[in-house]
Amino acid sequence: MKILVVNAGSSSLKYQLFDMTTGAVLAKGICEKIGIAEGSGSITYKPANGNKYEKETPIPDHNAALSLVLELLTDKEVGVVADISEIEAVGHRFAHGGKIKESKILDDETLAYIESIVPINPLHGPPALKGVAACKALMPNVPQVGVFDSSFYGNMPEESYVYAIPYEWTEKYSIRRYGFHGTSHRYVSQEAAKLVGKPLSELKMITCHLGSGSSVTAIKNGVAIDTSMGFTPQGGLPMGTRCGPIDPAIVTYMIGQGLSAAEVDNALNKKSGLIGVSGVSSDARDVWAAADQGNHRAKLAMDLIVHYTKQLIGSYAAEMNGVDVIVFTAGLGENDARVRNLVMTNMEYFGIKINEELNLNAPRGQVLDLTAEGSKVKVFVIPTDEELMIAKDTEALATK
Repeated sequence: MKILVVNAGSSSLKYQLFDMTTGAVLAKGICEKIGIAEGSGSITYKPANGNKYEKETPIPDHNAALSLVLELLTDKEVGVVADISEIEAVGHRFAHGGKIKESKILDDETLAYIESIVPINPLHGPPALKGVAACKALMPNVPQVGVFDSSFYGNMPEESYVYAIPYEWTEKYSIRRYGFHGTSHRYVSQEAAKLVGKPLSELKMITCHLGSGSSVTAIKNGVAIDTSMGFTPQGGLPMGTRCGPIDPAIVTYMIGQGLSAAEVDNALNKKSGLIGVSGVSSDARDVWAAADQGNHRAKLAMDLIVHYTKQLIGSYAAEMNGVDVIVFTAGLGENDARVRNLVMTNMEYFGIKINEELNLNAPRGQVLDLTAEGSKVKVFVIPTDEELMIAKDTEALATK
């Protein structure tokens, strides 16, 4: 079975085509600058059996983007399938599923519900729906499946997702902790259980998805019971440009200082985190370089990420009455050995010990077992593969 995975953004469309017989990626790429300006746009296409292809071309909308993708996938010279009919299902990534607790076939009822929650998902919802509409228009008889980052948290206990706000806000406006990055946390938790050699249902696990967007999740017996991101992807941890945990009174205070609500929202989403504190960059590599040259604010920015990650690990270990496995994944989690080392030091109380030499010298992009001798907790680095997780869910639903 060949499955196309689509991740549509406001001006981009990422895609991967999987052969589910082997789990291999046949081709992947991205369309960018969709609908930005007349004449602009670009597509990148990389077949597994060929060279990378890049082209600047006008891409007025998501339908045009998908048309380009399908043309390349079936091209006589660089294509990987003979005909579009070989693509038997399409999986779509959705950041937000609201109250949806599992991946779903995107029928009219499900799409209507996703449309209805756009007010609480204004950034990610509309472009994802455009991606679905484009696929339905060009592949009308192919099953379309939605995989929702937030659905992994659909079974959290009430005390984990209800905010201590007027309860009518929770009921009337659907304000609650939804959680995000769930597809990544779900994937690495399953892979970690395989490495340990125990069923996921028997493990207490803390997964750390650290990147330009970051979240930490507590997984007990295979169920996510708490997570750091909340009503939006802004909470929990300082990130590349997002503020993470703050006193909510800061918002009203800054409005009182003359900023509009939109200006405060923009500052907390796009001018905070690493770039806000360091003043250098939202890229941790640049921030570390500045810190190494004596820039105090740059070092402080990285210290904040470490501080809040450690804090979450400690609180989740307390919540679960222990932890068996800790996993690092995503851009920072997979590639920044210094962040991993700082997070994992001074954890003797929890019985955590890592092999610091292996951590600092191991090659990137590989599964790593960083557990040192005598450690009571397993510590892994596991590269995430959200697209494969989406493809697996899509295959399961499309073949029912």
